[in-house]
Amino acid sequence: MAINSISGNALQGIQRGMRQLRRNATDIASANQLNNGQLPTKDAVRALVELHQSSLQTSASVKAFKTADTLVGSLLDVKA
Repeated sequence: MAINSISGNALQGIQRGMRQLRRNATDIASANQLNNGQLPTKDAVRALVELHQSSLQTSASVKAFKTADTLVGSLLDVKA
């Protein structure tokens, strides 16, 4: 697998995770406004769980990108 595709996949994962984070945060905020601060609804709980999943996905993608970057640096050191 080429290093560029690893970096590209990691960047896509970061973008996808950030998009999901924004969507889940919007869902949580709108559910709280509609519910007037009462107990969370099933939709709000689902959005909270998905928010955590999106956070984990984004973190994993960032780690993959950092690893690819380190690999490129190591290859350049060996080549030089």
